[in-house]
Amino acid sequence: MTGTGRGTPEAPESAPAAPPAATEAQPTTWHRPSPADLLGWVSALRGMLDRPLASYYLLLASAGLLLIIGLTMVFSATSITSFVETRSAYGDVIQQFGAAVVGLIAFWICQRLPRRTFRGLARLALGTSIGLLAILDLINLLAGSSKINAPKLGPFVAHELWLNVGPVQLQPSELAKFALVIWGADVLVRKGEQIGRLRELATPLFPVVGLLFVLVGYNDLGTMLTILIIFVSMLWVAGVRFRVFGTMILVALAGVAALVMAPGKGYRFGRLTAFLHPELCNQMEECYQITQGKLALLDGGWFGAGLGQSVFKWGRLPENRNDFIFAIIAEELGVVGCVMVLVLFGVLGYTGLRIASRVPDPFRRIAATAVTLWLLGQALINIGGVVGLLPVTGLVLPFISYGGSALVVSMGAVGMLASFARAEPEAARALHARPPARWVRLLWAPLPALSARFRPADSAVPADASTAPGERRTGRPAAPAARRRSGDGQRRAGRGRGETVDSDR
Repeated sequence: MTGTGRGTPEAPESAPAAPPAATEAQPTTWHRPSPADLLGWVSALRGMLDRPLASYYLLLASAGLLLIIGLTMVFSATSITSFVETRSAYGDVIQQFGAAVVGLIAFWICQRLPRRTFRGLARLALGTSIGLLAILDLINLLAGSSKINAPKLGPFVAHELWLNVGPVQLQPSELAKFALVIWGADVLVRKGEQIGRLRELATPLFPVVGLLFVLVGYNDLGTMLTILIIFVSMLWVAGVRFRVFGTMILVALAGVAALVMAPGKGYRFGRLTAFLHPELCNQMEECYQITQGKLALLDGGWFGAGLGQSVFKWGRLPENRNDFIFAIIAEELGVVGCVMVLVLFGVLGYTGLRIASRVPDPFRRIAATAVTLWLLGQALINIGGVVGLLPVTGLVLPFISYGGSALVVSMGAVGMLASFARAEPEAARALHARPPARWVRLLWAPLPALSARFRPADSAVPADASTAPGERRTGRPAAPAARRRSGDGQRRAGRGRGETVDSDR
């Protein structure tokens, strides 16, 4: 059939596609973490803390950050006065940076030293600190009685709490803290089970500590409180009975009262009065520093005025680089900066007590606890005095306040803690399983000794020089060869249950 002539109808043109509708950006909303999320975070944190070297790295991180904050705040607090005195804003911070370098060297040396070296140097360090304190007190006593024209005795020149020996300036009371830690821990370990008897503590521990109280407390009541904290913490860890603590607390309170009322030390009574009755003290004398410190705290707010923008460092707050540097932190960095400092000290305290609970050796346990409570107690006393919760004692804030002797000794004490952290059984085993390169061990720290339960079963125990050829280090005669071969498996199984060897490191 032929077409009708009509053309095939064309398909209608399709309408152009509409452009896609623009999708509106969804606002980001914060969702409250679910309990599962919180448990996951806690599990991750526990996993990090369960690592063998967690104590070591936590110690390095917390102390290092506090040191950086300290150098920054010392520069901010001292730039004005340093420029006025020396026409350079960097004078004081350069000195503090030099002390930090010396402190890092002290840290490096102390973390390399074995435990036997600390115990061997204990008497020398204590005798040196007592001798320097006696010289300082003698010079101050002679200068106060006008028997000498200048505070000088031979090569020693006294300046309040410091001794100058040529170009070197040091504070003997800071060395006394570290010396008391290692000497007291050594004495308590040597006493052993006899530590529960009061007469065993009467010699030589109580007389030496009493002498330190007198030598330090006459010029520096705040440091005497720190020494008291060190002493109490060592006795507590060693397991001394409660009646000893009661007797010691009564004697300590009587000594503190006598030192507060000592002649020529009226400013101490003024500080105590300003704390107990602030409404009665003169706002331009005893209460001036406390009042200005509280005003600096209030001016900071939540986020502070900004780094370097302090107003109170322009001569309005006395000792703003030492005792009251925490007030400058609050003014410039606000509540956030203060909380950050407190958290870092909390991490440092947790790490130190963690190390003390993990090391099997009693000397390390006592010394680690004493160092940790020393640094934490000093920080709390300083911050408590600034915020008005405690009387002002003149103690500096560890790692942050201006002062070379305090910084060097604190860094050395942290270095000793680092040595103890590497000696934890799990940490020592991990370091031996994957030892660092030889040049790292030579330049940073040697490998710690393994405890007996982690030592390989077939490793021979080296004979001591004082033992006979047929005896082991314990002094028991070696078994015959046949007996050794027959009982080899039993000894291997029992070695893991043995006590930790009193190793050199």
